[in-house]
Amino acid sequence: MQPILKIILSRLMMGLLTLLIVTVVIFSAVELLPGDIATETLGQSATPETLAAFRSKFNLDQPVHVRYGLWLAGAVQGDFGVSLSNQRPIAELIQSRAGNTFFLAGYAAAIAVPLAILLGLVAALYRNSAFDRMISGTTLVAISFPEFFVAYILILIFSVTLGWFPSLADVDGSAPLPERLYRTFLPALTMTLIVMAHMMRMTRAAIINLLASPYIEMAELKGIKRWRVIAVHALPNAMAPIITVVALNLAYLIVGVVLVEVVFVYPGLGQLLVDAVSNRDVTVVQAACLIFAATYILLNMAADILSIIANPKLLHPR
Repeated sequence: MQPILKIILSRLMMGLLTLLIVTVVIFSAVELLPGDIATETLGQSATPETLAAFRSKFNLDQPVHVRYGLWLAGAVQGDFGVSLSNQRPIAELIQSRAGNTFFLAGYAAAIAVPLAILLGLVAALYRNSAFDRMISGTTLVAISFPEFFVAYILILIFSVTLGWFPSLADVDGSAPLPERLYRTFLPALTMTLIVMAHMMRMTRAAIINLLASPYIEMAELKGIKRWRVIAVHALPNAMAPIITVVALNLAYLIVGVVLVEVVFVYPGLGQLLVDAVSNRDVTVVQAACLIFAATYILLNMAADILSIIANPKLLHPR
């Protein structure tokens, strides 16, 4: 078997094992919540017969290990059960919400990744200049603030003061793409400012580390323009750390979207999770947490594999 296939299979096995452990943690955390789920859902005025029927319907009268097995078996097949609050299938609730979340994350990534790599290249090209210090300082300031603070500042500037964009990202799947892009620009910009600093600084550091390499010095001695040396000769050899940090930040875009969705009242998976927590809808909470965890693990695993592919030395360790 080729080394790359062995690496991919080993990473897949590690990812599946990690996800299995995460399912145990999610299920156990919900089980440790205080109070009785049936009583909290139906209210204190519910009769014993109603409570018993409710527990029987949702398997709450079964032992913990039996309920975990049933939940895990259903989740593997895409069946997360029924919502406790509105009795609707959870898969139906999550389908559109997850699509909105991935759309917003993809929108932010489409802005953040090219912009961060470009700024990192320019910062490395003009390192220690006023431009380099300004870009580094601005991105560090943006990442130092929490998401909700950045979101409120952007709302104040672009929505309240200038009136360019709406403060609420109330979109649906039937809206045309240009309208969706317009209405979700502020939440996408918020997430871009949060994740761009890591990618930009990693790109800058990786390029600067390669500028002292002999082949870079030889290219400069041949009279090749500095921007071409960086873009053509240095950047391909710096892709491994850049790919890693980009994939990790894409994972953060997915799981870190909760606060942004709440601020902009965006109908995504994060908003659904917050509403489910408020309603003590534990089945929806379990499903949303599992989707977030699976996405994060998958993107981390992809980052690991892509970084190894980008650096062939890691395929043949000595």
